[in-house]
Amino acid sequence: METGIPGRFEVRIHGRGGQGVVTAAELISVAAFDEGLHAQAFPSFGSERTGAPVVSFCRLDAVPIRTREPVSEPDALIVQDPTLLHQVDLFSGLGPEGYLLVNSGRSFEELGLGELLAGLRAERALAIPAGEVARRHLGKPLPNAALLGAFAALTGRLRLTSVQKAVRGRFHGAAGEANAAAAAECFELVAERIGGASHA
Repeated sequence: METGIPGRFEVRIHGRGGQGVVTAAELISVAAFDEGLHAQAFPSFGSERTGAPVVSFCRLDAVPIRTREPVSEPDALIVQDPTLLHQVDLFSGLGPEGYLLVNSGRSFEELGLGELLAGLRAERALAIPAGEVARRHLGKPLPNAALLGAFAALTGRLRLTSVQKAVRGRFHGAAGEANAAAAAECFELVAERIGGASHA
C-alpha cells in the first residue's frame, strides 16, 4: 500500500489499556532506529485506563519525519485485543495491499472477518495466538512483544534481532528474556505460515 511518500511505512495499533499498546509502538520505533531508520511513535489522546480502548501510531522512514498527524491510512494494522474487532472501526484506511495482524488463536472466519479478508492479500493477513504465546513465556497474556516478532516476520520491515534488542532494553532481566523469547516464537510461527523468507 502506498502512503504517498516513498519509503514511509505507517503502523496503527489497537488494543486496551494495560496491554502495552503504547509500548508496542515505542518498541517498533526503537528497533527501527537501531536499523538506521527515522521513526516516531505516539498514542492517541484519550483514556488509557485499564480495559479502555487505546490506539497508538508508529511511522518509519529513511528520511526525517515531519508530520505528527494520527495514522489514518496504515500500511500495517495490529490488533492486540480481538474483543475490539466489532466494537470500533478498526479497519478504517487499511487498503488492499496492507498488512493485518490480529492477536487470536481463531481463524478470520471464526472471528467474523471473512469478508474483510477477501479484500486483502491472504499472505499479508494473519491471526496469531500472541496472547497464548506470551502466557507460556511470561505467565500472563501480554501480547505486545510477541506481536512485534510476528510483525517483523510478516512485513519484513524489521529484523527479529532488532526487535529483541528493543524488547530487552525496555524489559530488563528475566522479563526481557521472556518477552524476547515470545517475540522469537511468533516470528517463527509467522515465517512458517507465509513461506518463510527470513528477516532475522
